[in-house]
Amino acid sequence: MLALVYETMITLTAYVHSVHTGSNNNLGTIEEEVIELELDGIVNDPHRGYTRETWAGDKQKKGTIRRNERQWSAVSMEEIKEIETAMNLENTINASTLGANLCLSGIANLSGLPKGTLLQFPSGVELLIEEYNPPCMEMGKKIAELHCDRSNQPIENTTFSKAAKLNRGIVGVIETTGKINKGDEVTIIIYEPPSWIKSTD
Repeated sequence: MLALVYETMITLTAYVHSVHTGSNNNLGTIEEEVIELELDGIVNDPHRGYTRETWAGDKQKKGTIRRNERQWSAVSMEEIKEIETAMNLENTINASTLGANLCLSGIANLSGLPKGTLLQFPSGVELLIEEYNPPCMEMGKKIAELHCDRSNQPIENTTFSKAAKLNRGIVGVIETTGKINKGDEVTIIIYEPPSWIKSTD
């Protein structure tokens, strides 16, 4: 007989530094005090929907309609600071500039959280992590246009991609609905794969 046993649940606590939705038509989002989440996505957000169209370099051929695994995106203050340091920037990068829906604080390795990890919020909202959100060239060009380094010199279009290759943030889907407020506590339940006990009589 085989028994399925899960490892001890590992939880972390973080906080919502800011919430964002909508679009400023430049790959960005708009900071809000609260965002509302339905099962198909965040209200007033351009990524809302059960499906999405793929782009060049995606898992499927460009233009394919597939399940939307990117209903929300998140970054952390700690990882943004790492990116700024690696880029030697004069000014800070705002989560809105990065197009994020959530910016968390108190979680230094947000981008390293595994698929299946759950983010729980006081209203009952639960967000499921699908995957890491890699930096793209278009975002790199945008950052290069908006920022210069500490010597007041322009930065290259590829500088952001190089600096953010391991800490760009995460994307995922909405498990349960509700609202997320700026300042909310977040309980992070890290996914642990089950371990199999040897078969016994």
